[in-house]
Amino acid sequence: MKDCANDFDFCTPTRVLFGKDKINELPKVLGAFGKKVLLVYGGGSIKKNGIYTKIQELLKDFDLFELSGVEPNPRVSSVRAGAKICKEQNIDVVLAVGGGSVLDCSKIICDAAFYDGDAWDLVIDGSKITKALPLVSILTLAATGSEFDCAAVISNPDTNEKIGILNPLNFPKVSILDPSYTLTVNKKHTAAGCADIMSHIFEQYMVDGTNMVSEGLCESILRTVIKFGKIAYDNGSDYTARANLMWASSLACNGICALGSDMAAWVCHAIEHELSAFYDITHGEGLAILTPQVMRYTLSAKTQARYAAFARRVMNVNIEDDNKAALAGIEALEKFFASIGLPKTLKEVGITDELHFKEMAEHACKCFPLHLAFAPLAPSDVEEILRMCK
Repeated sequence: MKDCANDFDFCTPTRVLFGKDKINELPKVLGAFGKKVLLVYGGGSIKKNGIYTKIQELLKDFDLFELSGVEPNPRVSSVRAGAKICKEQNIDVVLAVGGGSVLDCSKIICDAAFYDGDAWDLVIDGSKITKALPLVSILTLAATGSEFDCAAVISNPDTNEKIGILNPLNFPKVSILDPSYTLTVNKKHTAAGCADIMSHIFEQYMVDGTNMVSEGLCESILRTVIKFGKIAYDNGSDYTARANLMWASSLACNGICALGSDMAAWVCHAIEHELSAFYDITHGEGLAILTPQVMRYTLSAKTQARYAAFARRVMNVNIEDDNKAALAGIEALEKFFASIGLPKTLKEVGITDELHFKEMAEHACKCFPLHLAFAPLAPSDVEEILRMCK
């Protein structure tokens, strides 16, 4: 590891309204963009927890249109459906209510509203995104950080692809973060969200060079998730725990934790996108399975100091030897994941074959610069990591 202070250009234009009852500001927020609103949400949980009714009351003076049923790994078909509504109804602003999947889908809907071709074109070639509708979000799950970044990940079942895209036009204009809206999240998705937040940090922390500020942010967020993730898992109604997880989620993926550090290749995300594309598993669970095995596979004279730092500063490992400390840190991470019910193997999420491993490995290395990672990986390495996860 080396200390570094690379140049950077950083801007996060999203306005964050954090705290209880911030949803009451919704009419004023949306009114700044217009009166025609497309409400996008997922499987209907917002109708059970009361958010849907509250939105209907607050927006009684707006023209409200709806797109429901957005998938956990959002599909391009949902993007197409949303873009169609936007074009036909001359929508002014999109309101995304849900977790990262709903927000990601909504971001590309905002782009596709101004595109004459197929929405998938925008996912595979972001240069085609030239204009976007304004997006406002109400977060109901702490996980992806999509409420505070310009990233989106969309799946295409027809091609077995799950592709991420970054575009500054996709920053939400305003994000409403009320931790009380996450109090009813079940144990499975609470745990998966924790793994996702932690993975975002690992991707930025496990790099060739970093700086004390970035290291401190990364390690603090990891410790926060470990402490409050377990509390939220055991007692979902703990507001303080939910609030800490929500803010950790937002900070973990908007780029602030990597400022001045060397490039991150996002290894675990590259591989997990393939797992989700082929098997449609829960993203956070896939990351929890992959992360310890990626660390074990890439542990070397080059990486051991960084892994040992994580072990000591985050997992409270008290071992002097770097290699032994690194291994103990990986084991401690696995124990934490197990303590919040996360799977350890692919078998536990229903993946029992290797039929697609070669294709997945090649596509992961094509879509992400894994050859430039902290521990460079070729397709054969990715295949072996997948086998280790079985």
